[in-house]
Amino acid sequence: MADETCKIIGGVGLIRDAKRRRRADMYAVLAFGLLLQFSGLFWLVNSYYSYSEVEDGDPSLGIPAYRWLFAVIMPVMLSSYGYYKRSLNFTGAFTALFVGFFIGLSSFCFSASLIAFFITSSRVTKYGAKIKRGIEGDFKEGGQRNWCQVVSNGAMAAELAILYLIDVGVGERPVDFIEDYRPSYMGMAILGAVACVNGDTWASELGTIVSTTSCRLVTTGRMVPRGTNGGVTLGGLVFSLLGGLVVGFAYYVALITCLSPRVLAASPRQWPIVLVGGLGGLTGSLIDSLLGATLQFSGVDETSGKIVEKPGEKVKRISGIPLLDNCSVNLVSSVVNAFLVAEICKYGWS
Repeated sequence: MADETCKIIGGVGLIRDAKRRRRADMYAVLAFGLLLQFSGLFWLVNSYYSYSEVEDGDPSLGIPAYRWLFAVIMPVMLSSYGYYKRSLNFTGAFTALFVGFFIGLSSFCFSASLIAFFITSSRVTKYGAKIKRGIEGDFKEGGQRNWCQVVSNGAMAAELAILYLIDVGVGERPVDFIEDYRPSYMGMAILGAVACVNGDTWASELGTIVSTTSCRLVTTGRMVPRGTNGGVTLGGLVFSLLGGLVVGFAYYVALITCLSPRVLAASPRQWPIVLVGGLGGLTGSLIDSLLGATLQFSGVDETSGKIVEKPGEKVKRISGIPLLDNCSVNLVSSVVNAFLVAEICKYGWS
């Protein structure tokens, strides 16, 4: 009798899972259709204004069709991959469609940076899940990200990509702050924003489980438990640098692939882009840690021993005040780091 009851319960669970998957597939189809309609409307508006400004019968002002196709397919593939790998929930996958659309439409270099961030951050988030489960009070199995986390990580880059579309247009431009100032500034700002979130993800996800040195609060230097907001380790800083270098390398490879040898020969050397990515990852992680140590609450739940981000009766405060959460800290960090990296490049690039 007990076995039959278990079979019935298990069958009901399978039916519910099947219905849930069908519902998710339906939502995915609707989201894809909405993105196609949105992209088509964007294309019609672009075509109208492009052909209305044509001079001497030259219709070359419009955005090429292959860029539109890439801007639709790329975010759909990334969102689908993230959803089925449980790196994104449905709201996160849906939001990623539109973030990826604008970044994919503006430049392949920005897209390469975004793809490098998405793939590598998804991998490192899943690494060491057993250790993180015992440390973090808000641990999520598989590291699924929702719409808020996608916005906090990608909103700054997407907004800058839209400004790039409006001010510069589409296409890949070499970094040259003397001859091509605005595209260079916005390009390095986007690289700084993406390097920030990737470097911080590498530092927080890998630095938490790879115990190289003691974890110390970035503001005071005192020792704190692993997983504390604002806590840094030597290993975490190294990982943030590596995470930024990966994004910078992806940007650089896309740039030298898309530009002709003639354009590259007439431009300043572009290899420092890789170093700029590493710098952005390191500074972004430090900015995130500074905000986390001061404006984000960290405490120890005396019952479970885990790090929590909300005050409570049995929560012992470690640092910070309950003003910002993880999403807010990530968003502010990416905004500050984008302009910081662009300003450093403006004065330091020769």
